[in-house]
Amino acid sequence: MPVTLSILDLAPIAPGETASDSFAASVALAQQAEKSGYERVWYAEHHNMPTIASSATSVLIAHVASQTSTIRLGAGGIMLPNHSPLVIAEQFGTLEALHPGRIDLGLGRAPGGDHSTFRALRRDPAASDRFPQDVVELQAYLAGHSRVPGVSATPGAGSHVPLYILGSSLFGAHLAATLGLPYAFASHFAPGALLDAVATYRREFQPSDQLAEPYVIAGVNAIASDDHDDALEQLTQVKRARVLMLLRQSGQVPLDRTFTDDELDMLLDSPVGAQVASMTHYTGVGTGAEVSEYISAFAERAGADEVIVAHSSIAVDARLRSVELLAAAHR
Repeated sequence: MPVTLSILDLAPIAPGETASDSFAASVALAQQAEKSGYERVWYAEHHNMPTIASSATSVLIAHVASQTSTIRLGAGGIMLPNHSPLVIAEQFGTLEALHPGRIDLGLGRAPGGDHSTFRALRRDPAASDRFPQDVVELQAYLAGHSRVPGVSATPGAGSHVPLYILGSSLFGAHLAATLGLPYAFASHFAPGALLDAVATYRREFQPSDQLAEPYVIAGVNAIASDDHDDALEQLTQVKRARVLMLLRQSGQVPLDRTFTDDELDMLLDSPVGAQVASMTHYTGVGTGAEVSEYISAFAERAGADEVIVAHSSIAVDARLRSVELLAAAHR
């Protein structure tokens, strides 16, 4: 039986487009995913990134959920140290009340931005250290058994919104195993510890009320096209865009500096280009059948029960076609 497929929508804002354009594309992507039979679509909390529109993650989920009917939607993830567990319980309890049985809550402990963003978010430097305790507190709110006397999440209490632990290191693997929660590994951009983390999680897993057996979701990038060579060209465009994004985010080049394709290709041979190569290490590219075969082999090697796919095409129509082609080939 083919491995379960889901989608990570990075909610990109393409050059010359607006956040409104991105949200319209996210709705179209989720509708295509629903039509094509994907399990879920997740959105990640990012801040201070001009090319990503998913900063207000729960608001985006609510909007997309109102434009779809059956597909599961959720956070992949909420960066819990940026928030109080009570507020997240209320937000996702509200989503569950509005769209019963369709909401997921993936949790990470990174800031979701750079050091300046860290300060702007008013983050406590010790917040990441409290992540395990905050997950347990949040879980209790959603179960209706608050650990804070006199405080209940309304909405949220008794909603049992399913939790997922996200990670790109062994920390998340240990925590997900200890709490008996599903584990989602961010191998679509941080591939290094994938195999060790999955092995650790499966070895240490302890059953819980939410989950009797370990369950692993692993991320992979994909570009499926009607033509193999076109998919390869799209991948080249993606890599050029990513190297430019990294240079701008790091302040190494001004935001208004432009480059030719040849110049960007030269930058791909630089250290920052090596970072792009690492981020795209797990990428399926080609026809729908070729990408499906790649994902099946990836899932078997990684020990994944589900693969969450970041369809990376820059143009919206190409991204929607990639979603459609992969699903059709993977049935």
